[in-house]
Amino acid sequence: MRFNKNSSGNTAIRELELLAEYRSTGDLELLGKLYEQYMPLVFGLCLKYFRDEEQSKDAVMQIFEELVKKLRVHEITNFKAWLYTLSRNHCLMVLRSSSKHEMLSIDENFMENEAFVHLNLEDDTEEKLSIMAKCIEDLPSEQKVSINLFYMEQKCYKEVADQTGFELNKVKSYIQNGKRNLKICIEKNSEH
Repeated sequence: MRFNKNSSGNTAIRELELLAEYRSTGDLELLGKLYEQYMPLVFGLCLKYFRDEEQSKDAVMQIFEELVKKLRVHEITNFKAWLYTLSRNHCLMVLRSSSKHEMLSIDENFMENEAFVHLNLEDDTEEKLSIMAKCIEDLPSEQKVSINLFYMEQKCYKEVADQTGFELNKVKSYIQNGKRNLKICIEKNSEH
């Protein structure tokens, strides 16, 4: 099946049909059809974060493996936007976990450290991360737990509900309200 490039409405409808069919059957061929057209975009995004072609190729396959599980439980209305967010989060998690294991010698000139330059981080990133961590800590406990499981551990709504004992609708509400409260807190603390 070829997607008609001139009719984005038909493509979106076809994507929703493929998603629904995949969710009900688990047929990986259907998921492959859906993912195939976005692989170049996912690869480009990964390349932007990793700046390494092989690591980006690996990430494209790892993201597909995530899709196999997550699309069975998530209700998706805009696959492209959801895939972009999933891919970005995947890249950020990989970068975050690899930076935890990186050792820096005290003798090294920190600003010229290749890993720091390679990640192309802004000068104030550490301050922003500190503000975000403080804001997460200040969230009400239900929101904090839900946000951490959903974004940091990349659990789906159902997994968050199962792990916390919260009702599914409450989990969605905690995450939505937590995101809003986080944004407000970060903006407020970044102004000065």
